[in-house]
Amino acid sequence: MREKEAEQTQAACFHSKGKEGREEEILAARVEGRVDVCSLKAEAALRPKCHREDTGKMSWRPTYRSSKFRNVYGKVGNREHCYDGIPITKNVHDNHFCAVNSKFLAVVTESAGGGSFIVIPVSQSGRLDSHYPKVCGHQGNVLDIKWNPFFENIIASCSEDTSVRVWEIPEGGLRRNMTEAVLELYGHSRRVGLIEWHPTSSGILFSAGYDYKILIWNLEIGEPVKMIDCHTDVILSMSFNTDGSLLATSCKDKKLRVIEPRSGRVLQQASCKNHRVNRVVFLGNMKRLLTTGVSRWNTRQIALWDQEDLSMPIVEEDIDGLSGLLFPFYDADTHMLYLAGKGDGNIRYFEITSEKPYIQYLMEFRSPAPQKGLGVMPKHGLDVAACEVFRFYKLVTLKGLIEPISMIVPRRSDTYQEDIYPMTAGTEPALSASEWLSGIDRDPVLMSLKDGYHRPNQLVFKAPVKEKKSVVVNGIDLLENVPPRTENELLRMFFRQQDELRRLKEELTTKDVRIRQLELELNNLKNVSPNNV
Repeated sequence: MREKEAEQTQAACFHSKGKEGREEEILAARVEGRVDVCSLKAEAALRPKCHREDTGKMSWRPTYRSSKFRNVYGKVGNREHCYDGIPITKNVHDNHFCAVNSKFLAVVTESAGGGSFIVIPVSQSGRLDSHYPKVCGHQGNVLDIKWNPFFENIIASCSEDTSVRVWEIPEGGLRRNMTEAVLELYGHSRRVGLIEWHPTSSGILFSAGYDYKILIWNLEIGEPVKMIDCHTDVILSMSFNTDGSLLATSCKDKKLRVIEPRSGRVLQQASCKNHRVNRVVFLGNMKRLLTTGVSRWNTRQIALWDQEDLSMPIVEEDIDGLSGLLFPFYDADTHMLYLAGKGDGNIRYFEITSEKPYIQYLMEFRSPAPQKGLGVMPKHGLDVAACEVFRFYKLVTLKGLIEPISMIVPRRSDTYQEDIYPMTAGTEPALSASEWLSGIDRDPVLMSLKDGYHRPNQLVFKAPVKEKKSVVVNGIDLLENVPPRTENELLRMFFRQQDELRRLKEELTTKDVRIRQLELELNNLKNVSPNNV
């Protein structure tokens, strides 16, 4: 006890001296051969800091930091777990063309005349029959598909035919081609390239078209309730924050925007001159945005932004010199960012932190097969027993193949790993469409993944029953006759009208025959009745 008090008194005397006095004390201690704890601590305190300061000096300290995800590795599914024989679309539109949930895998397919996509139960892997039924109601190429996060049998699609359609897939998958949608939504004047479901509300769908507009659809009534008209060029991507109160968009006009979706007001806007933004994603509740794009030297680049101040990025980091688009995927539970390049087979992954260096490189998954797009399995569909934290479904167009790629944290223990599986967003909506439109915001309803727990969803999707509306001007229905923009659209419209005329002629011929039969029966009855009298 006395020794401890003496050491504390000595330390107080030592720190009461100035910097020069402390240096003289340390020098004297070394000359006399005295080494005490206080001298060692003081010497350490006088050493220069060995990390990167804001002055831009080179770091002395290595950038390595401890992370429980530093050994995450990618594992490709076995051949029997892949999906083979799928005619994946050859469309060059920059989208994933793939959507996954815990029940179904949906992929946009190549088709002649109109657009289609295929829906396969996740458990039905292996080679697909060439005559497998498809969803084929669109008159133009399908550009995007997204599963409803709360109703796992409901999928939305958008197309070059200017429509957005909502489909209900029967349990167990399709048994015949599906052509009738639950809802057909018309409001865009040009093709629709993007759709996004609201993250917490059950009946709100966003669509972005080549008319530079974003429409908000209330699926409870099947009508658009808001139009966001602040973009001056094609919208490239959309992303919501956790509770869906903010919408971030990237646009071909080289601007990054943060929008309040209910009012359509632009809260923040950045003109990206040095960093041309292609894709944007919200980083959970960190109040950060991450964008992928191209630098002024045409290298692929990522940038980190403060969502409340887009005047300049917090961090910019070059990735490589390839030309393919970089798709960002963010896991808010593990704070991991995955970057996948279109046309190459690599997936890089990073850890996002709230302190410098903000973006920490972890590892890279390499594959020789180029990817056209990637689907992502929701958290409640992962294999918790194998410590799987993320799963991609990779589209390999040249082989007509879809490969599952599992990102796994290596652990020796067989017990549930609570540190890598926190409470996550579940399958129960926090809001109805009317509640969200009234101005209410709520965080997602969370669920636990322990023991494969999955809260049963008792909700049933009900499509509104409404009469078909028409806007007739000079005898022409404008909603039925959207003017074609290109030669291909004109040809599709011509052939569609020819088919309609052929069908009407056949129907008219059938009705004429039926009328003649009824007339003959009527004459027979007239001839029979006088004889009976």
